[in-house]
Amino acid sequence: MNINEIFSAFLVLFAVIDVFGAIPLIIAIKEKTDIRPALATLVTAVIMISFLFLGESMLKVVGVDIKSFAVAGSILMAFIAFEMLLGIQIFKDDDADTATASVIPLAFPLLAGAGSLTTILSIRAEYAIVNVVLAIILNMIVVYIVLRSVDRIKKLLGPVGAKILNKVFGIILLAIAVKLFSANAKALFL
Repeated sequence: MNINEIFSAFLVLFAVIDVFGAIPLIIAIKEKTDIRPALATLVTAVIMISFLFLGESMLKVVGVDIKSFAVAGSILMAFIAFEMLLGIQIFKDDDADTATASVIPLAFPLLAGAGSLTTILSIRAEYAIVNVVLAIILNMIVVYIVLRSVDRIKKLLGPVGAKILNKVFGIILLAIAVKLFSANAKALFL
């Protein structure tokens, strides 16, 4: 266990997960259905830690490479951005189960998306696995606190502030999706 490695891995993952940047998306999801912060955090942690140990081999088993995985994540991110920007509903609400929204799209691909999972594979080569696991757990504590505070954040922003922030981050999310798509799609056709 190395504090410097834990802190470095924490910062890298914190930047990639970007839970504070995802607040408008989280608010948009919460407006459509209830979310379960503990479930979303737990699923995100399980996905990330599982991917740390099994990521490359899981993708190889199903015949998917990292580039294809990133392209699929970027397309899903683009749909979420279109919902935010255009005020339309692409994803069908699941009235029977609020757990669904806590898992998809919140835990995956928003928090544990292609960028986060690819980053985990990258830092695994650089840091000891125990330090990466601890960095993931520390990030999940931050994620849980943010998810529990979404209603307070929304009240602080007010309805107009939330809508403006939603549109701005919709554009940013779409730009990220386009960048992720363009960076990985060309490799699929080579």
